[in-house]
Amino acid sequence: MTSDWWAGPPPRRVSHLPDADPELLRVALDPLPPAAPAIVHCRPTVVGPLGDLVDVLLDELDAVVLAMFPRWLPGADRLDGGGPLGAAAVRALAARAAARSRHFGPFLADLAERGLRGARQPGGRTRFPAEVRAAGLARVIAEAYDREGCLLLVALPELGPDAERTLVAAAEWLVRHGGFTVWLAGAPLRHADRVRSVPVAVPTRFVELAGPAGRIPDTIARRDPVVLAWPPIAGVPRGDSAAEQALERALAPHEWARGRRWNQTYEWHRLGESYRLDLFWPAEGLAVEVDGPEHRGRIAFANDRRRDVQLQLLGLDVLRFTNEQVLSDAQAVVDGIRRLLARRRAGGTHPHGDETS
Repeated sequence: MTSDWWAGPPPRRVSHLPDADPELLRVALDPLPPAAPAIVHCRPTVVGPLGDLVDVLLDELDAVVLAMFPRWLPGADRLDGGGPLGAAAVRALAARAAARSRHFGPFLADLAERGLRGARQPGGRTRFPAEVRAAGLARVIAEAYDREGCLLLVALPELGPDAERTLVAAAEWLVRHGGFTVWLAGAPLRHADRVRSVPVAVPTRFVELAGPAGRIPDTIARRDPVVLAWPPIAGVPRGDSAAEQALERALAPHEWARGRRWNQTYEWHRLGESYRLDLFWPAEGLAVEVDGPEHRGRIAFANDRRRDVQLQLLGLDVLRFTNEQVLSDAQAVVDGIRRLLARRRAGGTHPHGDETS
């Protein structure tokens, strides 16, 4: 099995991945492989008219980009506040970035100003044509991860003929005008026969999670509806996780919490499996996982248990908290982390403490 098992579907095309479970793909693509495009996961809940669906997707992608700010604009992390001086400064940074790239300057400047203001709602629909938004958002997302392109992985629900054709047409529109790559996975395509089917061979260690041994009760498999989700950016809490951000705010004032790293990839051996850790103290070997609704799926749940065992065999301690635990009582979560950190520190430095990226 090669490390680039995901590279079969052609870039900047719409491909159907037959018999591919979207949840299995999401688990197998975390951490994001080094050479892969930036991958945004999409689970449509309602498929309306084509124009409305495109607008909804662009609005959601706009919100993703705003949540990633200032990662995608060099120098913007040094700006503070969204007043007139800050707005002028961030627009100047955007103009400078656009002059060195394929970005459309006015669109990037508008996006940057809204990001600086802390806006998290989509905007600019009337000012910029949909085609400009699509191309601009795809480039910004790719640059946020230092990747060459952006891939939209759509969890395909069971759809009627008209809805299926509309969803495929929206995917083709994003490819044509935004330069996206689109994967359709989940339900079979029964009515849009112009989309090429491209099988992917997910590594065996993940496929086994979907078998009978990986099944868990249906009560755990239920998940809250999510429109878009995207990989975390190394070094900061997830932009789409209120729980991770709340935990960072609770830890920040404490001197004992220094040395923590958010969303780092733990590489214990160059031939071994890599693991992305939500929160990690490398010197102490303590990993903290903050589990949102996506962890309740049967494959994700089984994968979490497998990861925990492997990490513990490598000498790490793993603490898991749900979003609800963090948001309802952050202090209790912080106290639990503090006690285990103190115990790990009393035992000495973790032997693989510096093997993160």
